[in-house]
Amino acid sequence: MAATAISLPQLARRNPLAAIGCIFVICLIVFAIFAPLIAPQDPAQISLASRLAPPSLRQICGSDELGRDIFSRIIYGARISMMVGSCVVAASLGIGLIIGSIAGYYGGSIDRFVNVLLMNAFLSFPGILIAIAFVAFRGPGIFNLVFALSLGGWVGYARLVRAQVLAAREKEYVEAARALGATDLRILARHILPNIIQPVIVQAAIGMAGAILAEATMSFLGLGVPPPTASWGSMLNDGRGHLFDAPHLVIFPALAVMLAVLSFNFIGDALRDLLDPRSRIEAGL
Repeated sequence: MAATAISLPQLARRNPLAAIGCIFVICLIVFAIFAPLIAPQDPAQISLASRLAPPSLRQICGSDELGRDIFSRIIYGARISMMVGSCVVAASLGIGLIIGSIAGYYGGSIDRFVNVLLMNAFLSFPGILIAIAFVAFRGPGIFNLVFALSLGGWVGYARLVRAQVLAAREKEYVEAARALGATDLRILARHILPNIIQPVIVQAAIGMAGAILAEATMSFLGLGVPPPTASWGSMLNDGRGHLFDAPHLVIFPALAVMLAVLSFNFIGDALRDLLDPRSRIEAGL
């Protein structure tokens, strides 16, 4: 039976929130790649004469306490958020795939060690606390931030992959490949992982939202990228002292964080509905 083709306009009509999320994510990617060409001003340029200026035609988002253009800093902040979020998701996903696949495929004592001891040890501490402790010890910086957020981020992917591999390893196509003499690595890479990747993709899309929010949290606490590099979290930290006399210092970076997180969550929900056969049948796709 041939699969029913689904056009992008049809998907957009059935899930407009996901379409809006895709548009905003594309804008974030464009901002991150072409920030020097899009930003109207240097994000680190200080102009004390225009400090705390409200939004205007010259500066559509106003300026901060040092006179720096907030809109330009938001554009450059998208570069930090997307880069850190992508690296955290990629690192967490890679570690989770390896550990979860090994635990689920071999089972036995290996599975008990990974699932009962290793995963529960990381789950016993909130991931953000592990990240704060690591960055406080090692110092701020993009590499340390990505490593710190990946320390606890891999557990969710590993648990998901383990559960999927446990179910898939008993399937007929896996037994057939094993009977033909395929190695364990080939069975995992060629037969199991391609058939369990759909929920992992959904988890990764939603994980991007969590990684962006975690990066903003770390930067808000002063544990993200060092100044004067623009980051949404550091902008929120800088503007909290002017919440009442210059609220635009907080409103615009907060909106950027909120829209980025919502967009990836909308995309994750849409991917879940699209890749789940039962949801597609219920939606008439």
